[in-house]
Amino acid sequence: MSIPFTPDVVEAIKRHMNDDHADDALLIVKALGGQPEAVAARTSDVDAEAIEFVATVDGRDVAVRVPWGATLTERAQVRREVVRLYREACAALGVPARGEH
Repeated sequence: MSIPFTPDVVEAIKRHMNDDHADDALLIVKALGGQPEAVAARTSDVDAEAIEFVATVDGRDVAVRVPWGATLTERAQVRREVVRLYREACAALGVPARGEH
């Protein structure tokens, strides 16, 4: 696991995801993280290779790692990749994606 982001940047990304995009994280975990029975998900880490979540499945916490489409080298790429994962998850689950993300 490589870490191109400072701890402060990782914390900011996690806070934003958990405060503003918890529903999106759940869709990603269900569709792309192999946990279709998840009822909640929170972002737990971000690195150059993937985003990590802790999902609630059958009343227990399950670690889920979803890889990016490519190795990331800068913070701005995280948003694009999360949007891509969200849209892929929506398509896989048959859920309409929001127009603006």
